[in-house]
Amino acid sequence: MKRVALITGGSRGIGLGIARELAQNGIDLAINGARPQNLVEDRLKELRQFGVEVIYCRGNIASASDRAGIVREVKDHYGRLHLLVNNAGIAPRERKDILEASEESFDEVMNVNLKGPYFLTQTIANWMIEQKKTETAFKGCIINISSISAIAASVNRGEYCISKAGVSMATQLFAVRLGEFDIPVFEVRPGIIQTDMTSGVREKYDKLISEGLCVQRRWGEPQDVGKAVASLAKGEFMYSTGQVIMVDGGLSILRL
Repeated sequence: MKRVALITGGSRGIGLGIARELAQNGIDLAINGARPQNLVEDRLKELRQFGVEVIYCRGNIASASDRAGIVREVKDHYGRLHLLVNNAGIAPRERKDILEASEESFDEVMNVNLKGPYFLTQTIANWMIEQKKTETAFKGCIINISSISAIAASVNRGEYCISKAGVSMATQLFAVRLGEFDIPVFEVRPGIIQTDMTSGVREKYDKLISEGLCVQRRWGEPQDVGKAVASLAKGEFMYSTGQVIMVDGGLSILRL
């Protein structure tokens, strides 16, 4: 019986890069996204070409009722779940200085980027514990996709930075709590990744990267993050729970 992974925000960008890598490793998928299924059907078909089963669970993870619906769909279809990848996230609708940013923007970003994954993890963690108790060979794993913004301050999108710093702490909290059940929890922290979210700042980062912002002078690609997630999913770091895997081309290395 194949392992099953739920990937939030899995139909585009980094999430799709993760989905491709997991599919290539023979893991059946439940892809979550906010868009109607007809708009992502081509991506689902692409993933099925790797010989895995793929379902689409539409929903906004910021909504408690949507989260419950997503989990219910996975349970009804597969009856099991081995891997949760909390990838879904949004940037502020407008980049505004923290002296001007609105409370509405703060709430929206925090609800999607932190509150949603936190409570989805709570639900899935309890389900994984149940599976572990009924099947001793069960191997669960939770992977949170954060951002270099968890440690790099950008004063024109403070709500995003705070949300990702929260994801980092949530990773450690759940790693500690789930340790007794041997369910590892990891944080994958991407740097500057080429996706639709970063398309609006392409010119800015093209220049910075060419000037040496990253040790490896190129944009990161979704597949770079996907390969890191796949390694964790395969159980190659089972004694490293709570740790951060940097996928940033050396951006975070302190240099003189």
